[in-house]
Amino acid sequence: MELTNKAIGIDFGGTSIKFGVVIGKQIIAEAPPILPKNHPKPNDLIQAIADTCKSLVEKHPDIQAIGCGVPGFVDTPTGLIHNLTNVPGWIDIPLRDLLSQKTGLPCIVENDANAMGVAEWKLGAGAGFQHLVCLTLGTGVGGAIIVNNQLVRGAKFVAGELGQTSIHYNGRVGAYNNPGALEDYVGNNEFAADAQQAYFESGIEKTLDDCSPAALDAAATAGCEIAIACWDDFARKLACTLANCCWLLNPEAFVIGGGLSKAGDTLFKPLRKHLAAQLSPPFRDHLQIIPAKFSNEAGIIGCSVLALESLDS
Repeated sequence: MELTNKAIGIDFGGTSIKFGVVIGKQIIAEAPPILPKNHPKPNDLIQAIADTCKSLVEKHPDIQAIGCGVPGFVDTPTGLIHNLTNVPGWIDIPLRDLLSQKTGLPCIVENDANAMGVAEWKLGAGAGFQHLVCLTLGTGVGGAIIVNNQLVRGAKFVAGELGQTSIHYNGRVGAYNNPGALEDYVGNNEFAADAQQAYFESGIEKTLDDCSPAALDAAATAGCEIAIACWDDFARKLACTLANCCWLLNPEAFVIGGGLSKAGDTLFKPLRKHLAAQLSPPFRDHLQIIPAKFSNEAGIIGCSVLALESLDS
């Protein structure tokens, strides 16, 4: 893969689909996002995606490939999307082949958290590590695992779904009937609801908007003891999953991105404390916990990297 080559990276979200023309780690051009709600039928949405890609190719005719990251289960070798839980009607859609036929360019389709992880591992905060775990914290929790300098996809290409790992065998039941799923405790909505309850128990009424991660970060920074305690509890829950990863995979580092990671030391300081308490020195002393570098651009960059790498395979 040459870092001077161009590819289109697509970040397929439930509310918007974003496009970028990428060289290396630089997004040099973008197209207006597409709103899935305006294209309720999969075929219509795929055509809109293809048309946007073709408009980018007209301006950048040396684009060599397309990579699309989606928040769902993907058969990576064939580019078949098994399902997208946040976009109705997307079941067993051969997105790779359809996009390739409509654009004339080679395409790959990858899980969006894996794409984020590839961007950070190849070009971002995780560059240089051979054993790495990447997480993205937002409405849900996504993950990507790198072992021996290889992305781990698993037998059916769903490895790395750290948000579905359990932190309590008798806990809240997740979307896949798995009790104690991490993202049912540390997702944006769950974090806000738990914080609202903590304030209520202290005799303070707050709206859910008052308990957004950004609001809780500001409150903790200002010294609010309730907000500080909420972040400490959040970090303790997240540390449980990270500790499990350490004992299972023995990574060199964790790279953490997504909206919640923007809290900086408000999150990372208690997270390092709680994780260290659950590990023995051989694991703990070398381990790094690092904020992601690319923020919202990670998916687009990672998809472009994977698309260009597929040309060499």
